[in-house]
Amino acid sequence: MAEVQSAQVDPVAGLIDIPLPQPVSLLPQTWPSRIAIALLLAAAIAATWRLVHQRHVNRYRREALAELSRIEQSFDADKAPAELVTRLAVLVRRTALAAFPRETIAPLAGPAWLAFLDSTYEGSEFSEGPGRLLASAPYQRTMPAGGEVRSLAALVRRWIRGHHA
Repeated sequence: MAEVQSAQVDPVAGLIDIPLPQPVSLLPQTWPSRIAIALLLAAAIAATWRLVHQRHVNRYRREALAELSRIEQSFDADKAPAELVTRLAVLVRRTALAAFPRETIAPLAGPAWLAFLDSTYEGSEFSEGPGRLLASAPYQRTMPAGGEVRSLAALVRRWIRGHHA
Protein backbone atom coordinates (compact mmCIF):
# COMPACT_ATOMS: atom_id res chain seq x y z
CA MET A 1 0.00 0.00 0.00
CA ALA A 2 2.87 2.32 0.56
CA GLU A 3 3.71 2.12 -3.12
CA VAL A 4 0.23 3.20 -4.19
CA GLN A 5 0.23 6.23 -1.94
CA SER A 6 3.59 7.49 -3.24
CA ALA A 7 2.25 7.44 -6.83
CA GLN A 8 -0.81 9.41 -5.78
CA VAL A 9 1.20 12.01 -3.88
CA ASP A 10 2.59 13.81 -7.01
CA PRO A 11 -0.21 13.91 -9.62
CA VAL A 12 1.42 16.57 -11.86
CA ALA A 13 4.82 14.94 -12.10
CA GLY A 14 3.99 13.29 -15.38
CA LEU A 15 2.67 16.43 -17.17
CA ILE A 16 4.63 18.05 -20.00
CA ASP A 17 5.17 21.85 -20.04
CA ILE A 18 3.29 23.81 -22.67
CA PRO A 19 5.73 25.32 -25.19
CA LEU A 20 5.59 29.14 -25.17
CA PRO A 21 5.39 31.05 -28.47
CA GLN A 22 8.31 33.12 -29.68
CA PRO A 23 8.31 36.74 -28.38
CA VAL A 24 6.66 39.21 -30.72
CA SER A 25 8.98 41.82 -32.21
CA LEU A 26 8.07 45.49 -31.75
CA LEU A 27 9.59 46.28 -35.13
CA PRO A 28 6.90 46.45 -37.83
CA GLN A 29 6.99 43.48 -40.17
CA THR A 30 6.30 45.26 -43.47
CA TRP A 31 8.51 47.78 -45.27
CA PRO A 32 5.73 50.34 -45.90
CA SER A 33 5.01 50.54 -42.18
CA ARG A 34 8.73 50.95 -41.42
CA ILE A 35 8.96 53.75 -43.99
CA ALA A 36 5.85 55.43 -42.54
CA ILE A 37 7.33 55.34 -39.04
CA ALA A 38 10.63 56.75 -40.33
CA LEU A 39 8.78 59.56 -42.13
CA LEU A 40 6.73 60.39 -39.04
CA LEU A 41 9.88 60.48 -36.94
CA ALA A 42 11.61 62.75 -39.49
CA ALA A 43 8.57 65.05 -39.58
CA ALA A 44 8.52 65.26 -35.78
CA ILE A 45 12.22 66.12 -35.70
CA ALA A 46 11.78 68.76 -38.43
CA ALA A 47 8.78 70.32 -36.65
CA THR A 48 10.68 70.46 -33.37
CA TRP A 49 13.70 72.04 -35.05
CA ARG A 50 11.47 74.61 -36.78
CA LEU A 51 9.74 75.49 -33.52
CA VAL A 52 13.05 75.95 -31.72
CA HIS A 53 14.44 77.98 -34.63
CA GLN A 54 11.36 80.25 -34.78
CA ARG A 55 11.52 80.78 -31.04
CA HIS A 56 15.18 81.74 -31.32
CA VAL A 57 14.56 84.03 -34.30
CA ASN A 58 11.70 85.85 -32.53
CA ARG A 59 13.53 86.30 -29.26
CA TYR A 60 14.09 89.99 -30.00
CA ARG A 61 10.30 90.45 -30.28
CA ARG A 62 9.70 88.96 -26.84
CA GLU A 63 12.41 91.13 -25.33
CA ALA A 64 11.06 94.26 -27.05
CA LEU A 65 7.52 93.53 -25.84
CA ALA A 66 8.81 93.02 -22.30
CA GLU A 67 10.69 96.32 -22.46
CA LEU A 68 7.60 98.06 -23.85
CA SER A 69 5.59 96.76 -20.90
CA ARG A 70 8.24 98.09 -18.49
CA ILE A 71 8.21 101.47 -20.23
CA GLU A 72 4.42 101.69 -20.06
CA GLN A 73 4.37 100.74 -16.39
CA SER A 74 7.09 103.14 -15.36
CA PHE A 75 5.58 106.23 -16.99
CA ASP A 76 2.32 108.01 -16.60
CA ALA A 77 1.42 109.30 -20.07
CA ASP A 78 -0.16 112.43 -18.60
CA LYS A 79 2.92 113.47 -16.59
CA ALA A 80 5.91 112.74 -18.87
CA PRO A 81 4.65 112.18 -22.43
CA ALA A 82 7.76 113.59 -24.14
CA GLU A 83 10.10 111.20 -22.36
CA LEU A 84 7.73 108.30 -22.97
CA VAL A 85 7.66 109.09 -26.71
CA THR A 86 11.46 109.32 -26.74
CA ARG A 87 11.80 105.92 -25.07
CA LEU A 88 9.27 104.44 -27.52
CA ALA A 89 11.23 105.87 -30.45
CA VAL A 90 14.44 104.33 -29.12
CA LEU A 91 12.69 100.99 -28.58
CA VAL A 92 11.32 100.92 -32.14
CA ARG A 93 14.75 101.79 -33.55
CA ARG A 94 16.49 99.09 -31.51
CA THR A 95 13.86 96.52 -32.48
CA ALA A 96 14.23 97.40 -36.16
CA LEU A 97 18.02 97.13 -35.87
CA ALA A 98 17.61 93.63 -34.42
CA ALA A 99 15.26 92.54 -37.21
CA PHE A 100 16.68 94.25 -40.31
CA PRO A 101 20.19 94.90 -41.66
CA ARG A 102 21.94 97.83 -40.01
CA GLU A 103 22.80 99.32 -43.42
CA THR A 104 19.07 99.64 -44.15
CA ILE A 105 17.97 101.06 -40.79
CA ALA A 106 20.79 103.32 -39.64
CA PRO A 107 20.53 106.07 -42.29
CA LEU A 108 16.72 106.39 -42.05
CA ALA A 109 15.25 109.44 -40.32
CA GLY A 110 12.09 111.54 -40.43
CA PRO A 111 9.59 110.70 -43.17
CA ALA A 112 11.85 107.99 -44.64
CA TRP A 113 11.93 106.23 -41.25
CA LEU A 114 8.15 106.42 -40.91
CA ALA A 115 7.69 105.17 -44.50
CA PHE A 116 9.96 102.23 -43.71
CA LEU A 117 7.90 101.38 -40.61
CA ASP A 118 4.72 101.60 -42.70
CA SER A 119 6.17 99.29 -45.35
CA THR A 120 7.11 96.63 -42.80
CA TYR A 121 3.73 96.87 -41.11
CA GLU A 122 1.56 97.19 -44.23
CA GLY A 123 -0.29 100.27 -43.10
CA SER A 124 0.03 104.02 -42.95
CA GLU A 125 -0.37 104.57 -39.22
CA PHE A 126 3.22 105.67 -38.79
CA SER A 127 3.32 108.34 -41.49
CA GLU A 128 -0.31 109.44 -41.21
CA GLY A 129 -1.41 108.39 -37.73
CA PRO A 130 -0.07 108.41 -34.19
CA GLY A 131 3.28 107.06 -35.41
CA ARG A 132 4.24 110.56 -36.58
CA LEU A 133 5.10 111.29 -32.95
CA LEU A 134 8.16 109.02 -33.27
CA ALA A 135 9.79 111.46 -35.67
CA SER A 136 8.52 114.78 -34.32
CA ALA A 137 7.66 114.59 -30.61
CA PRO A 138 11.19 114.31 -29.19
CA TYR A 139 12.09 117.61 -30.87
CA GLN A 140 8.93 119.65 -30.22
CA ARG A 141 8.53 122.13 -27.40
CA THR A 142 4.85 121.32 -26.89
CA MET A 143 4.04 118.04 -25.23
CA PRO A 144 1.78 115.55 -27.01
CA ALA A 145 -1.52 114.70 -25.38
CA GLY A 146 -1.77 111.60 -23.19
CA GLY A 147 -4.26 109.95 -25.56
CA GLU A 148 -1.86 110.33 -28.48
CA VAL A 149 0.93 108.76 -26.47
CA ARG A 150 -1.28 105.81 -25.49
CA SER A 151 -2.24 105.36 -29.17
CA LEU A 152 1.44 105.46 -30.10
CA ALA A 153 2.30 102.83 -27.47
CA ALA A 154 -0.48 100.58 -28.81
CA LEU A 155 0.79 101.09 -32.38
CA VAL A 156 4.36 100.25 -31.31
CA ARG A 157 3.08 97.06 -29.63
CA ARG A 158 1.22 96.04 -32.81
CA TRP A 159 4.28 96.81 -34.93
CA ILE A 160 6.59 94.74 -32.74
CA ARG A 161 4.20 91.79 -32.91
CA GLY A 162 3.35 92.03 -36.57
CA HIS A 163 6.22 93.51 -38.60
CA HIS A 164 7.77 91.34 -41.25
CA ALA A 165 11.27 91.30 -42.61
